[in-house]
Amino acid sequence: MPGAFAILTSGGLDSGILLAESLARCTSATPLYIRSGLAWETAELQYLRRFLAALAQPALQPLVILDLPVSDLYGGHWSLTGQGVPGADSTDEAVFLPGRNLLLLAKSMLWCHLHGVATLALAVLRDNPFPDATPDFFAACQAVINQSVGGHVEVLQPYAGLSKAELMLRGKSLPLEHTLSCIRPVAGKHCGACNKCAERQRAFASAGLSDPTDYAAGKPCTV
Repeated sequence: MPGAFAILTSGGLDSGILLAESLARCTSATPLYIRSGLAWETAELQYLRRFLAALAQPALQPLVILDLPVSDLYGGHWSLTGQGVPGADSTDEAVFLPGRNLLLLAKSMLWCHLHGVATLALAVLRDNPFPDATPDFFAACQAVINQSVGGHVEVLQPYAGLSKAELMLRGKSLPLEHTLSCIRPVAGKHCGACNKCAERQRAFASAGLSDPTDYAAGKPCTV
Protein backbone atom coordinates (compact mmCIF):
# COMPACT_ATOMS: atom_id res chain seq x y z
CA MET A 1 0.00 0.00 0.00
CA PRO A 2 2.32 2.80 -1.11
CA GLY A 3 1.34 6.46 -0.99
CA ALA A 4 -1.54 8.06 0.92
CA PHE A 5 -4.51 6.02 2.08
CA ALA A 6 -7.74 6.67 3.91
CA ILE A 7 -9.06 3.89 6.13
CA LEU A 8 -12.77 3.74 6.87
CA THR A 9 -12.58 3.13 10.60
CA SER A 10 -15.36 2.14 12.96
CA GLY A 11 -13.38 1.58 16.13
CA GLY A 12 -13.92 -2.18 15.94
CA LEU A 13 -11.55 -5.13 15.59
CA ASP A 14 -11.51 -5.43 11.80
CA SER A 15 -10.91 -1.82 10.86
CA GLY A 16 -8.45 -1.41 13.73
CA ILE A 17 -6.30 -4.24 12.41
CA LEU A 18 -6.56 -2.85 8.87
CA LEU A 19 -5.43 0.57 10.03
CA ALA A 20 -2.47 -0.84 11.94
CA GLU A 21 -1.33 -2.97 9.00
CA SER A 22 -1.75 -0.05 6.60
CA LEU A 23 0.64 2.05 8.66
CA ALA A 24 3.41 -0.41 7.90
CA ARG A 25 2.78 -0.28 4.15
CA CYS A 26 1.97 3.31 3.23
CA THR A 27 3.48 6.72 3.72
CA SER A 28 0.27 8.26 5.07
CA ALA A 29 -2.88 6.71 6.56
CA THR A 30 -5.88 8.82 7.52
CA PRO A 31 -8.56 7.19 9.68
CA LEU A 32 -12.05 8.28 8.59
CA TYR A 33 -14.94 7.93 11.02
CA ILE A 34 -18.53 8.53 9.90
CA ARG A 35 -20.71 9.82 12.75
CA SER A 36 -24.38 9.03 12.13
CA GLY A 37 -25.98 9.48 15.54
CA LEU A 38 -25.96 5.79 16.43
CA ALA A 39 -26.37 4.83 20.07
CA TRP A 40 -22.85 3.43 20.54
CA GLU A 41 -20.84 6.18 18.84
CA THR A 42 -19.83 8.14 21.94
CA ALA A 43 -18.21 5.08 23.46
CA GLU A 44 -16.85 3.96 20.09
CA LEU A 45 -15.04 7.23 19.53
CA GLN A 46 -13.50 7.05 23.00
CA TYR A 47 -12.10 3.60 22.23
CA LEU A 48 -10.97 4.65 18.78
CA ARG A 49 -9.02 7.62 20.11
CA ARG A 50 -7.26 5.37 22.63
CA PHE A 51 -6.44 2.87 19.89
CA LEU A 52 -5.02 5.60 17.67
CA ALA A 53 -2.94 6.95 20.56
CA ALA A 54 -1.48 3.48 21.05
CA LEU A 55 -0.55 3.29 17.35
CA ALA A 56 0.89 6.80 17.10
CA GLN A 57 3.65 7.12 14.47
CA PRO A 58 4.55 9.53 11.66
CA ALA A 59 2.46 7.77 9.01
CA LEU A 60 -0.73 8.02 11.10
CA GLN A 61 -2.67 11.16 10.25
CA PRO A 62 -5.18 12.86 12.58
CA LEU A 63 -8.61 11.28 12.87
CA VAL A 64 -11.16 12.79 10.49
CA ILE A 65 -14.79 12.70 11.65
CA LEU A 66 -17.48 13.21 9.03
CA ASP A 67 -21.12 13.72 10.02
CA LEU A 68 -23.87 11.81 8.22
CA PRO A 69 -26.96 11.67 10.47
CA VAL A 70 -29.53 8.96 9.72
CA SER A 71 -32.29 9.78 12.20
CA ASP A 72 -34.52 10.97 9.35
CA LEU A 73 -34.05 7.58 7.66
CA TYR A 74 -34.08 5.15 10.60
CA GLY A 75 -36.55 6.89 12.91
CA GLY A 76 -37.10 4.82 16.06
CA HIS A 77 -34.70 2.05 15.02
CA TRP A 78 -32.85 0.29 17.85
CA SER A 79 -29.50 1.54 16.49
CA LEU A 80 -30.57 5.08 17.36
CA THR A 81 -32.64 4.54 20.49
CA GLY A 82 -30.58 1.81 22.16
CA GLN A 83 -33.87 0.02 22.91
CA GLY A 84 -34.50 -3.57 21.83
CA VAL A 85 -30.88 -4.13 20.81
CA PRO A 86 -30.38 -7.61 19.27
CA GLY A 87 -29.07 -10.00 21.90
CA ALA A 88 -26.25 -12.52 21.89
CA ASP A 89 -28.38 -15.28 20.36
CA SER A 90 -29.73 -13.17 17.47
CA THR A 91 -28.82 -13.77 13.83
CA ASP A 92 -26.49 -11.64 11.70
CA GLU A 93 -29.51 -10.30 9.85
CA ALA A 94 -30.79 -8.73 13.07
CA VAL A 95 -27.99 -6.13 13.03
CA PHE A 96 -28.23 -5.17 9.36
CA LEU A 97 -28.45 -1.39 8.91
CA PRO A 98 -30.09 -0.66 5.52
CA GLY A 99 -27.88 1.31 3.16
CA ARG A 100 -25.07 1.58 5.71
CA ASN A 101 -22.16 0.83 3.37
CA LEU A 102 -23.67 2.91 0.58
CA LEU A 103 -23.80 5.96 2.85
CA LEU A 104 -20.33 5.31 4.26
CA LEU A 105 -18.77 4.95 0.83
CA ALA A 106 -20.44 8.03 -0.64
CA LYS A 107 -19.26 10.30 2.16
CA SER A 108 -15.76 8.85 2.50
CA MET A 109 -15.06 8.62 -1.24
CA LEU A 110 -16.09 12.25 -1.72
CA TRP A 111 -13.78 13.25 1.14
CA CYS A 112 -10.94 11.38 -0.57
CA HIS A 113 -11.68 13.06 -3.89
CA LEU A 114 -11.72 16.53 -2.33
CA HIS A 115 -8.50 15.93 -0.38
CA GLY A 116 -6.43 14.28 -3.09
CA VAL A 117 -6.39 10.82 -1.48
CA ALA A 118 -6.42 8.18 -4.19
CA THR A 119 -7.24 5.08 -2.15
CA LEU A 120 -9.89 4.16 0.40
CA ALA A 121 -9.64 0.85 2.25
CA LEU A 122 -12.36 -1.04 4.15
CA ALA A 123 -12.10 -4.08 6.40
CA VAL A 124 -14.74 -6.28 4.78
CA LEU A 125 -14.33 -10.00 5.55
CA ARG A 126 -15.11 -13.10 3.50
CA ASP A 127 -17.99 -14.14 5.77
CA ASN A 128 -19.93 -10.86 5.61
CA PRO A 129 -23.49 -11.92 4.65
CA PHE A 130 -24.97 -8.56 3.71
CA PRO A 131 -25.92 -7.40 0.18
CA ASP A 132 -23.88 -4.19 0.54
CA ALA A 133 -20.63 -6.09 1.16
CA THR A 134 -20.20 -7.96 -2.11
CA PRO A 135 -17.46 -7.36 -4.71
CA ASP A 136 -20.11 -6.31 -7.24
CA PHE A 137 -21.54 -3.75 -4.83
CA PHE A 138 -18.16 -2.16 -4.14
CA ALA A 139 -17.21 -2.11 -7.82
CA ALA A 140 -20.51 -0.45 -8.72
CA CYS A 141 -20.20 2.14 -5.96
CA GLN A 142 -16.64 2.96 -6.90
CA ALA A 143 -17.66 3.47 -10.52
CA VAL A 144 -20.76 5.59 -9.94
CA ILE A 145 -19.31 7.81 -7.20
CA ASN A 146 -16.17 8.45 -9.24
CA GLN A 147 -18.33 9.19 -12.26
CA SER A 148 -20.34 11.71 -10.26
CA VAL A 149 -17.26 13.86 -9.62
CA GLY A 150 -14.93 12.84 -12.43
CA GLY A 151 -12.71 11.19 -9.83
CA HIS A 152 -10.43 8.18 -9.59
CA VAL A 153 -10.61 7.03 -5.95
CA GLU A 154 -9.95 3.30 -5.65
CA VAL A 155 -11.87 1.27 -3.05
CA LEU A 156 -9.90 -1.66 -1.63
CA GLN A 157 -11.12 -4.59 0.48
CA PRO A 158 -7.82 -6.31 1.32
CA TYR A 159 -9.45 -8.74 3.78
CA ALA A 160 -12.23 -9.94 1.48
CA GLY A 161 -10.65 -13.41 1.34
CA LEU A 162 -10.06 -13.76 5.09
CA SER A 163 -12.13 -15.31 7.84
CA LYS A 164 -12.52 -13.57 11.19
CA ALA A 165 -10.15 -16.02 12.86
CA GLU A 166 -7.47 -15.46 10.20
CA LEU A 167 -7.75 -11.72 10.65
CA MET A 168 -7.57 -11.95 14.44
CA LEU A 169 -4.31 -13.86 14.21
CA ARG A 170 -2.85 -11.07 12.09
CA GLY A 171 -3.77 -8.58 14.81
CA LYS A 172 -2.87 -10.63 17.87
CA SER A 173 0.00 -8.32 18.90
CA LEU A 174 -2.10 -5.14 18.63
CA PRO A 175 -3.80 -3.31 21.55
CA LEU A 176 -7.20 -4.78 20.70
CA GLU A 177 -8.48 -3.95 24.18
CA HIS A 178 -8.86 -0.43 22.78
CA THR A 179 -11.42 -1.49 20.18
CA LEU A 180 -15.19 -1.54 20.62
CA SER A 181 -17.55 -4.12 19.16
CA CYS A 182 -20.63 -3.38 21.29
CA ILE A 183 -23.97 -1.94 20.14
CA ARG A 184 -25.24 -1.31 23.70
CA PRO A 185 -22.30 0.02 25.74
CA VAL A 186 -22.84 0.32 29.48
CA ALA A 187 -20.90 3.08 31.27
CA GLY A 188 -18.37 3.09 28.44
CA LYS A 189 -17.81 -0.68 28.56
CA HIS A 190 -18.88 -3.59 26.38
CA CYS A 191 -22.25 -4.78 27.66
CA GLY A 192 -21.31 -8.44 27.18
CA ALA A 193 -24.83 -9.40 26.13
CA CYS A 194 -25.52 -8.00 22.65
CA ASN A 195 -25.08 -9.54 19.19
CA LYS A 196 -21.78 -7.76 18.59
CA CYS A 197 -20.31 -8.65 21.99
CA ALA A 198 -21.05 -12.30 21.25
CA GLU A 199 -19.42 -11.95 17.83
CA ARG A 200 -16.37 -10.38 19.48
CA GLN A 201 -16.06 -13.23 21.95
CA ARG A 202 -16.33 -15.81 19.18
CA ALA A 203 -13.63 -13.96 17.25
CA PHE A 204 -11.08 -14.22 20.07
CA ALA A 205 -12.08 -17.82 20.81
CA SER A 206 -11.90 -18.96 17.17
CA ALA A 207 -8.37 -17.58 16.91
CA GLY A 208 -7.31 -19.15 20.20
CA LEU A 209 -6.61 -15.72 21.72
CA SER A 210 -7.33 -14.45 25.20
CA ASP A 211 -10.14 -11.88 25.24
CA PRO A 212 -8.82 -8.68 26.92
CA THR A 213 -12.22 -6.96 26.90
CA ASP A 214 -13.60 -5.36 30.04
CA TYR A 215 -17.28 -6.32 30.08
CA ALA A 216 -19.76 -4.30 32.15
CA ALA A 217 -21.35 -7.47 33.56
CA GLY A 218 -17.97 -8.68 34.75
CA LYS A 219 -18.14 -11.66 32.44
CA PRO A 220 -19.07 -12.19 28.79
CA CYS A 221 -22.17 -13.95 27.53
CA THR A 222 -21.91 -17.62 26.65
CA VAL A 223 -20.69 -18.12 23.07
